[in-house]
Amino acid sequence: MIINRKKAFMLAASALGMTSTLAFADDAQTQSELEALRARVEALEAANPGAGTGDLRIGSTTLDVYGYVKADFFYDFEFDQGDTAFVNVIGEPSAATSGTFGATVRQSRIGLRTSTPSALGDIDGQLEVDMFASNGTAEFRLRHANIRINDTWLIGQYWTNFQPLDTYPTSVEFNGPVGIAFARVPQVRYTNTFGTNASFAVAVEENVSGSNSEDPVLTASAEYNDGKYIARVAALYGTAESGSTEVDQTGFTLSGSIRPWEGGLFQVNYVNGEALGPYLIGLGDPIVGGQANDVDGYTIEFRQDIGPKWNVGIAYGKEDYDLPTSTGTLAFTELETIHVNAFYKATDNLTLSAEYIYGERNDATTGRTFDGNRVQAAAQLNF
Repeated sequence: MIINRKKAFMLAASALGMTSTLAFADDAQTQSELEALRARVEALEAANPGAGTGDLRIGSTTLDVYGYVKADFFYDFEFDQGDTAFVNVIGEPSAATSGTFGATVRQSRIGLRTSTPSALGDIDGQLEVDMFASNGTAEFRLRHANIRINDTWLIGQYWTNFQPLDTYPTSVEFNGPVGIAFARVPQVRYTNTFGTNASFAVAVEENVSGSNSEDPVLTASAEYNDGKYIARVAALYGTAESGSTEVDQTGFTLSGSIRPWEGGLFQVNYVNGEALGPYLIGLGDPIVGGQANDVDGYTIEFRQDIGPKWNVGIAYGKEDYDLPTSTGTLAFTELETIHVNAFYKATDNLTLSAEYIYGERNDATTGRTFDGNRVQAAAQLNF
């Protein structure tokens, strides 16, 4: 969510960070605008510290600071899954626990959007980071960095065109259900709209980490979205490598949602393909024993608003691979998750939430099945 109210100190930081860029503009005009901005921010902070200031304009460019601060608290009962409900570790002896409490603020993020009119149409920019670095560290990590030209071209890093973004299930924890594509990649994308509800997009993308391929990936998608109904199809073609073995990486996704009554939402996603594991939440190996690892997965979600402040939902996800992926001492071919959650909108900006997460993973060698239970609560302040 992007909320137009901005914190004054964020605007000040954005303005000061633009100083080097502004040096290329007219010095007198730039200095005047910058001084006016500083005076405005100082006056607002003096009158009401932390008050929103709205959009910031420098020359013909509009800047919009957005993001949120989020604190998560969780308890794993059987297996310690870390800051995310990472179902892949369920069953691993090294992750076994009699109960583990954890907390993190690493999901917090901040972003900057810009918009500049030009002869080509509006040129928009986005730069977004969060604190979710690897190995449990709280360091800045790049999420999005892209340029958009007239709502037609997207150049830079963004969600893969293969991902069904508009029907992605809602969860309190970071990942959400297994059984769905999830990746941010550098790309060049062209989008064409038909009327107000339909669009078609094609993209040349970098392959995701884990596919180990230096070849580009080609994706295409078509979507209809009128607010009540969503229907989407996407396809992907690339390659995956492991040692001297190279295989085709192909797949498609089918997605749909409907709002059957006031406040209700029902949506499904289905994905199928070969060597697609690195694109999915479960991160299955794309190649096993020199063969492409075929996979299919799906998610089903139902949500319901309860009055103006409450929203509840349940989502189920599953991934089924032909060949096993090793995670240490065990190897899986099947993953399942269930997310049951509730969100309370305490104010326009502050949301409190709670979630129960059930995960299940098989051991392909012995046929055993392991499960893990987790509860999580969070507070999120949007700006």
